[in-house]
Formats: sequence, C-alpha cells, structure tokens
Amino acid sequence: MIPYGRQDITPADIAAVLEVLQSDFLTQGPKVPAFEQAVAEKVGAQHAVAVNSATSALHIACLALGLGPGDWLWTTPITFVASANCGLYCGARVDFVEIDPRTYNLCPVALECKLQRAAREGRLPKVLVAVHLCGQPCDMAAIHALAKHYGFKVIEDASHAIGGKYCDEFIGNCRYSDVTVFSFHPVKIITTAEGGMALTNDEKLASRMALYRSHGITRDPDLMTHEPDGPWYYQQTELGYNYRMTDLQAALGVSQMERLDQYVARRHQLARRYDTLLADLPVTTPWQHADSYSGLHLYVIRLKLGRIAPITHRQVFESLRAQGIGVNLHYIPVHTQPYYQAMGFKTGDFPEAERYYAEAISLPMFQSLSELQQETVVDALKRGLHG
Repeated sequence: MIPYGRQDITPADIAAVLEVLQSDFLTQGPKVPAFEQAVAEKVGAQHAVAVNSATSALHIACLALGLGPGDWLWTTPITFVASANCGLYCGARVDFVEIDPRTYNLCPVALECKLQRAAREGRLPKVLVAVHLCGQPCDMAAIHALAKHYGFKVIEDASHAIGGKYCDEFIGNCRYSDVTVFSFHPVKIITTAEGGMALTNDEKLASRMALYRSHGITRDPDLMTHEPDGPWYYQQTELGYNYRMTDLQAALGVSQMERLDQYVARRHQLARRYDTLLADLPVTTPWQHADSYSGLHLYVIRLKLGRIAPITHRQVFESLRAQGIGVNLHYIPVHTQPYYQAMGFKTGDFPEAERYYAEAISLPMFQSLSELQQETVVDALKRGLHG
C-alpha cells in the first residue's frame, strides 16, 4: 500500500530523541522552548506556544481571544472538524463560510457578503478560523481588511502549511492574524509524533495561551492574585488543561525543522510531476495562487465526473484502494456531519463545498514518495477512470 502521507524519520531524529531519554527531562525540559524558538524564528513570529496537538492549539487560541457563550466562530466547511469544534469547546456558536472554487479555501467574497448580512442581524463573529487547505494560504490580506472593518479576530489554521509562504513571507508570522496554528501529526510536513503550536505577536495572548495549556497554573508572582506563600507556591488563575508537549516530542521537532525547506521543496517537485503526468486525464489538478508558495501537505485532484460517466467518484476511489493506493478524501464538509446537522445545518447549505466533496481525492504526497511510486499511482488512477 502506498499511503497518502508518511513521516520521514532519520538517524538524526532518532539520536535526538535518545538524547532526551538519557537526560534528566522527559516532559517539560529545555527542548520544548528550543522547539518553540526554532519555529518562531523560522516563520518570523515573536511568540510560540507548543502543545500536544493542533486541536489543543486552536482551543487555547480561542480561549485567549476571549471566545465564549453568546459569541460566534466562523470557519470553512472544508476542513477537519477541529477547526469548528474549537468554538464549541468554548461554548460559542459555529457557522461556516462558502469556499472558493479554485483554491478550496474560505472565499473572501463570500465572507464579505456574509459579514454584511451578519452586521444587519447583529450576529457578527468574534473569531474567524481561516484554514490553509492542503498548505495553500487563504487570501489573508483581504481577510485581515475585513477583520479590521468588522471587528473580529483571526486564527490561521495552518495545520497543513508550515514551510509555505504568503506574499513571499513565511506562513506563521501573524502579519494578518492574531494567532497561527501548526500541526505536527505524522502525516504533516514535519512531525513531533503528535503535537501542535500556536504562534502570535501579542505577548499577552502568548502568556494566556501558555497558562491555558498547563492547567491554568502559574508560578510567576506577577500573574498571581496575591503574594506567594513561599518558593514552592503556585496558583491556579484560570481553568486550564493539560495540553503540554513533551521534551521527547520537541526534540524530534527540532531535528525535523532542519529539513523543513528540503521537505517542502520536494513536495513541489512531486506536485509539478503529478501536474505533468495527469495533464491528459479527466481530472482537475490543484491551482496555486501567484501570491502563495504552498506547504503542499496534500495533493488533491477533482474528478471531472461529466467526462468519466458512468464511472462514479466512489468507484474510482475504491479502485485506487483496491490497487494498493492509500488515497483519502480531505474533507467531508463539516456541516454535513450528524453532530452539526443536529444543530440545524443541512445538506445544500454550502453547495460549492459539497461539489468539492463529490469530486475530490487526495493522492499520495510525502517526502520519500519515489518517482516509480508516483507513476504507479497515476497508472492506477488511469485504470480506475476507465472502470
């Protein structure tokens, strides 16, 4: 089976983890701040808060921004459910914005129209989660301008996008957002086995996120409500969570960061080759905006179903799986999930997102994918398209 994604672990990575295992610190030691510093310096952000998953990073970002009951969080329907669930964790209500038909990201034109209606109805969002699907950034300049005009906060869910760029600057610098979130799951561009990170240029936001990731407990006298009883003293000032990253994970992350540029460049090589190999097939290959340099976590094609009838989307997908190609589908529109339909959403609410879902297939894309494997994927797709 050729998977759709796979981690790349080198002897240097293993040595970095072994060094931690032989040290005095396994959980909260020097490697976590070292990893935070490495990522922050790379992308140009002032503060970084490492956590145990990107979902945790989204949650603490929402908490730090003050999202709560009575508020609205908006995001895209084409994303992993965590981009929306983070709002529910805070007691807020969730809504979605239609996608752009070329980038599959949240559409800024649809966003502006929805904001105009929401302003009239008194239901503007407090937080917008802009998801950089597949690694291609959203139109962040347009989103930032709307945020300033309508007064909402912006989280970039860049779980797919570390190492990518927007307007020639690394994604994660928070020039157009309050917080950016990265994921280090094994199928992502770099990995810490599991983990995430929230970046910001706001010192107060960083401090609050660091507090929320560790039970809401502080040992900093400046953050306490009264004088400490002694050198042993700590104080819980918020209801926080155990979202901490371990030194084992962070050591792996520090090692992986050394190859980030190499990994993203390799993904671009593979994407260009896919573009060529697929040129004559009835599929739409990924479109890349001129202002972006995608992290290319995923390579998603869309089937031109009108040209392959009577073969269906499901038949092509199942044919690829049967031939040993571990394709996937990113993602099922969140508003069609049973949990969200129970909240009142229904099929038909976001037609462009649903059209995407009816046609999309994620082909294998990872650092060590060989050209022979890539040709095997394309040959299998050709057979699947012809039934």
